[in-house]
Amino acid sequence: MTVEKLRPKTVEKIWGRRDLPEPFGPIPPEAEPVGEIWFEGSTDDALLVKYLFTSEKLSVQVHPDDAAARRRGLSGGKEEAWWVIAAEPDARVGLGLREAIDPQRLRSAALDGSIEHMLDWRPVRPGEAIYSPAGTIHAIGAGLSIVEIQQNADVTYRLFDYGRDRELHVDEAVAVAKAAPWEEPPSPYALAPGREILAHGRAFVLERWIGPMSARLDAARPVWLVPLEGGGTISGNGFVAGEVWRAEGREELSLGEDAVVLAAYEGGRVRQELIPG
Repeated sequence: MTVEKLRPKTVEKIWGRRDLPEPFGPIPPEAEPVGEIWFEGSTDDALLVKYLFTSEKLSVQVHPDDAAARRRGLSGGKEEAWWVIAAEPDARVGLGLREAIDPQRLRSAALDGSIEHMLDWRPVRPGEAIYSPAGTIHAIGAGLSIVEIQQNADVTYRLFDYGRDRELHVDEAVAVAKAAPWEEPPSPYALAPGREILAHGRAFVLERWIGPMSARLDAARPVWLVPLEGGGTISGNGFVAGEVWRAEGREELSLGEDAVVLAAYEGGRVRQELIPG
């Protein structure tokens, strides 16, 4: 399929929430809290889009890069980016460490829990994009609603989990972690009217498109579209906030006056030709 509306899958998490925003909630009081909503397609895609809703801190964790993952027999590694939809006043994310440490000290800090306090906890605000390369030690804090775009690999190594009864992966995490401060990427920048590059790394690029816009999408490789506000059409198919679409090929795109859409695609190169000028 050249244009496909992806199917949402609800994932319960102990750190999730019941008071999900529209169009996802609220969740009935007797139901388990929902932490993630995955959007899946009919193919084994390179990228995966999720919504995350947090009431507690997520584990202190790290993901391997492709090479490290394949050495362990996995299909690939995991880099990810976050777009902050909503944040409580004191909401934070931990990105990298406040100072570089050696593997032995990292192991000790994971085992005694002090790794939580070594993280560089940064305040975040709605409308902020963050790219987390593979190897970055990180944790998402409480009070956040986030769109997460990631390589489609379910590989997470937990260093610390606040005493929850879940498996840790200290040896694996220490082997792949960059136990150092996070290297802040370049700031977002405008590529063309209504088109902004939010974040990019080795694995994918994240853009924001703002309406009104009418263009012929020239997607030689797949593009994931995440409507945040307003609506639009892709090859005659209407889309609204809370959905995720995957498009490939030459498709007619139209964004309404109030539309805001995230667009993500694999590879570390900005695809300027995606929307011909």
